[in-house]
Amino acid sequence: MTAVAHEPTTPAEGLLDIFLSLDTPEGFRAELIEGEIVVTPPPDGDHEDYINRVMKQVIRRSRTDMDFSGNKGLKLRSGGGCPKNYVIPDGTFAPAELRLYRGADSWMPCDGVSMVLEVTSTKPEVDREAKRRCYARGGIPLYLLVDRDASAITLFGDPENDDYRRHCTLPLGKPLSLPEPFAFELDTSDFL
Repeated sequence: MTAVAHEPTTPAEGLLDIFLSLDTPEGFRAELIEGEIVVTPPPDGDHEDYINRVMKQVIRRSRTDMDFSGNKGLKLRSGGGCPKNYVIPDGTFAPAELRLYRGADSWMPCDGVSMVLEVTSTKPEVDREAKRRCYARGGIPLYLLVDRDASAITLFGDPENDDYRRHCTLPLGKPLSLPEPFAFELDTSDFL
């Protein structure tokens, strides 16, 4: 029997094949965002502290019981000629009753995800621009961005096509209202 190697039919398929075959060093994460492979080093402690502050408040205060996953791979619709986006948010929230993470593959579809969280790190423009467009294309209802360089927090909502139609940016230290299914004010007073 002869094995025939899969030959990509398009450059986008070739890029996807390369991405899916990467062996990323421990602690690093690789993502395929708008046709570009982005490799990020392990985060610093402050980055993780912001994630922890948001996660604890959502779990304790959300009107809807939420499950949380840190660093869960999501497959999102592509834009233009690039392949599907393979993005790893710093945090993914979904209603607990859905049990989205149970039995999910390493890269799961984003159906049922209520909100994703990003905290800026070594490549803040990726979080501010490219990932925002990816999450909007995926139809994720809410995108929460903690922008450490700007000392601000932004909630994006109402995704349409390649972007969100609404956003609210506040300086860190001010409370930010999270809408349903969360329905509480996120306290950022200890984020500074």
